[in-house]
Amino acid sequence: MTGAAERLVDRIVEAAVTRAVVGSRGMFHGLGGSSLLDAVGAFFPLTTAKMLAHEAGGTLERKELKIGFVPIACAAPLLLAEPMGFYALQGLRAVLVKTPGWGLVGDLAVGGQCHASHMPAPMPLALTLGLGSRREPMRVMSLQGGNGQAITLHSKHRDRRDPAQWHGMKLAVPFEYSMHNLLLRYYLAEHGLDPDRDVEIRVIPPAWLVAALRSGSIDGYLGPEPFNQRAVHDGVGFIHALSNDLWEGHPCCAVAVSDSFVNENPNTFAALFRAIATATAHAQDPDNRTTIARAIAGAGYLDQPVAVVEQVLTGRFADGLGNARHVPERAVFSAFPWHSMAVWILTQLKRWGYVKGELDYHAVAEEVFLATDARKRLAGLGLAAPERTYAQHRVMGRPFDPARPEAYVRSFAIPRSPPVA
Repeated sequence: MTGAAERLVDRIVEAAVTRAVVGSRGMFHGLGGSSLLDAVGAFFPLTTAKMLAHEAGGTLERKELKIGFVPIACAAPLLLAEPMGFYALQGLRAVLVKTPGWGLVGDLAVGGQCHASHMPAPMPLALTLGLGSRREPMRVMSLQGGNGQAITLHSKHRDRRDPAQWHGMKLAVPFEYSMHNLLLRYYLAEHGLDPDRDVEIRVIPPAWLVAALRSGSIDGYLGPEPFNQRAVHDGVGFIHALSNDLWEGHPCCAVAVSDSFVNENPNTFAALFRAIATATAHAQDPDNRTTIARAIAGAGYLDQPVAVVEQVLTGRFADGLGNARHVPERAVFSAFPWHSMAVWILTQLKRWGYVKGELDYHAVAEEVFLATDARKRLAGLGLAAPERTYAQHRVMGRPFDPARPEAYVRSFAIPRSPPVA
């Protein structure tokens, strides 16, 4: 790389990192030039970013990547990385492939038409285990969002807030191997309902959930944002509960690649991780949420009214019951793929009969969720990196110890029934 080219890369890095880190931070108001860069450097190591950008030049096995996604708010880091330059900073050209649902995302991933995919966190585990499809070993490089889901009911059910009254209801989730399905099942079971016998759970792609609710073909759903808020916006439903009321900080979706992609494209894989991790850190800053909402609300991304996306990302929203609420943690963004979260997901797949027989929870979790690798890469970027890959979690008040997954599965009172075909 020539001296002139190196200086150009440095300027691009400084501009991109400043934009990513600063956003609209009031603390930097009035700073400019070298003073601004010095202040930014306290939050993000510019020297490291420049080094990574220089190293990426000419070493990528593949520079153009097709990335499959479903238009939901959880995909915000993956989406904003394109218009805000995070992919370009790493020498990548991302072609975002918009799909209506995760069935198609899975087909494109297994068929090799997409190099990376935005998936519900349980989906890469299911593909690796061969659940419901041909076995395809997948690797989760990064989580995308946390929380960011809700239980939405049709407006006619305003007086049926007690789940004990939900017998016979038709409820929807956007994909079978999703946190939406697992959390809905958990919620129903904790309220004494067997999700395979007492209600009907249907799989409906995210973009069709509001229409199904409006038509009356379903009574409600546990779905991704912004479709819960869209139901309120359209006057057809209300938010019964946010998913972070069930499990604060739970995973929603992940960025997954095939095992073969990691092995054949190690430098490209590293560059993609850097782009997504820095975009995720940018998305997590509350000061950036309004700008991000405007950037990704358009037809090429979420195709939703800006006001709907803003309510989701800022946590200031109407709930459809006449309340104006402020829940800053309604949507959170964190790249770290906790092994313990993968183990919890596997316990629920086992609990509800998706996984048959013996299961080595920790081996599968550590094979699919690349937490150790992510920790090293995050530290190299100067971003927060947990010291451990396992943590204790609490779901609806019940503690989960990832060291004892089988005991956890057997601790539930609701019988484990085979999933409805």
